Amino acid sequence: MKRKEKIVLIAVFVALIFASLYFDSEIVKAVSTIRNKFLSDFFLGITFFSSEIIIFFFLTSLFLWREHKRRWIFGLWFTLALSAVVSFVLKFSIQRQRPFQLGIVSTLQILEKASHLIWNFSFPSFQAMLVFCAVPILSKEFRKFKYFWIIFAGLIAFSRVYFGLHFLSDVLAGGLIGYLLGWFVIKLETENKFGEEIYKKVFRNF
Repeated sequence: MKRKEKIVLIAVFVALIFASLYFDSEIVKAVSTIRNKFLSDFFLGITFFSSEIIIFFFLTSLFLWREHKRRWIFGLWFTLALSAVVSFVLKFSIQRQRPFQLGIVSTLQILEKASHLIWNFSFPSFQAMLVFCAVPILSKEFRKFKYFWIIFAGLIAFSRVYFGLHFLSDVLAGGLIGYLLGWFVIKLETENKFGEEIYKKVFRNF
């Protein structure tokens, strides 16, 4: 994707985020009306698999599988750490409550317990940030695989709204921020090759 196209796409996403802020409550209510056992079980599976440890263990294994791509492992984990820090700062600064906490919709008890940590606020969605931060690296190194990953990331983002854990603006913002962080790490690695140097010094010894 060309630079100009990326800028346009980012601008569209930003516009969607601001637009969705006005309709967040109505959107999350509308999505909750399509809940059924099949979809709930399906998205619970998606929620389980979207654990940061599972996702990045899987991606790390993917890069280890192809030796000439192993230099991106450090960048991958650096992106995860960067996403966690940015997510924490934004969540704690904004402190937006989740839809189910505001009584707009209900959620499953198992998900409610996991979402009541004092710092675990709604904006932005860390899960959306987590999966989308990997898109730039995958787009560069595994072009065919990136389409599967984008669909998977979209399902994770939708599942957060489906269960009333996030508003639409939360997942849109999380996805955009995650993508930009991934793009930033790609730029750092391309210019400085820090991941390649770390791989040569550490991983070559194993």
